[in-house]
Amino acid sequence: MAIYIAREATKLWRKVCAETSVELQLLFEKWHLLLAGIVFQYIHGLAARGVHYLHRPGPILQDMGFMALPELGQDKGYLSETVFTSIFLSFLLWSFHPFVYHSKRFYTVLLWRRVLAFLVVSMVVLTHNFHNYIHVPTSDTFLLQASQFLRIITFYSTQLPGPNYHCREGSKLATLPPPKNVREVLLINFPRGVLFGCGDLIFSSHMIFTLVFVRTYHKYGSKRLIKLFAWLMAIIQSLLIIASRKHYTVDVVVAWYTVNLVVFFVDKNLPEMLDRTSGLALLPVSAKDKSDRMKEELHKPEKDNKIKDEHHKLLNGNTVDSTDRRQWMPMNGKHGEDMNHTLSDAAPNGT
Repeated sequence: MAIYIAREATKLWRKVCAETSVELQLLFEKWHLLLAGIVFQYIHGLAARGVHYLHRPGPILQDMGFMALPELGQDKGYLSETVFTSIFLSFLLWSFHPFVYHSKRFYTVLLWRRVLAFLVVSMVVLTHNFHNYIHVPTSDTFLLQASQFLRIITFYSTQLPGPNYHCREGSKLATLPPPKNVREVLLINFPRGVLFGCGDLIFSSHMIFTLVFVRTYHKYGSKRLIKLFAWLMAIIQSLLIIASRKHYTVDVVVAWYTVNLVVFFVDKNLPEMLDRTSGLALLPVSAKDKSDRMKEELHKPEKDNKIKDEHHKLLNGNTVDSTDRRQWMPMNGKHGEDMNHTLSDAAPNGT
């Protein structure tokens, strides 16, 4: 038993090392968009912290969701966070399964590159070499103004009185005193400032992440039952957010159609990820290989057109060059030219 465990552990370690080497190669080539997405997560947090200074508590607005769903209460507010954490961790583990499992459909670096594009690609538009890394035409870059950028514009446009318990009238956390220095703003009081923020309502950040993760698994996942369960969890998450009074119903509804539209347009304009099930090579490993592959792609249409023309002549009964005819006349699995060589070599032996 111990020998079997040791052998399987060795195989697993080799598999992890091999996958790590491949993913690192991709990371070194595709780090620009990944870094921009991570940086924008901080900018998004900074914007959410800034709108808290503008928040003014007031009466809770009339809401159809609040009327339909009973209030869970402050002591059960953890339910929506528990569901969100389970979705986040499940997606995170699934995205790294190529390091362990033999069957794999995608590369982890490319998957997260795409996820961050869904969340926010707007900062990358400012990068000088943006078009060289994701090959998007200039006229289409506006389509990559993704979910979090839209969210910042929306919640700064109109500040609504927060429905969450710590954002209501009488709560000390509902308003923030003016910052004493720039450092206080830049540090965003993490994690307390993130957990007890107010004013960043339309639209729900939790639903942005949830829908992006669910849609990504729906496209690149392989288990149909899990896909259905993921969408069910997204619906449950929406209802729990409203029942916990963390967002108005409009915040959740706007997130549902905005995120889906953003994902649709971004997914349409980004190049499709490499499918590992096809068995194709990962990437050219050197500049020479890249140029060779590019030359192949450039000459491929010419070769295809030549073959089509020759085939069309044969169908019409027209003649072609004798050398071309020999290439198109297979005989017992060999070309006619090879057969002629065989006959000429066999004649001196009397066969």
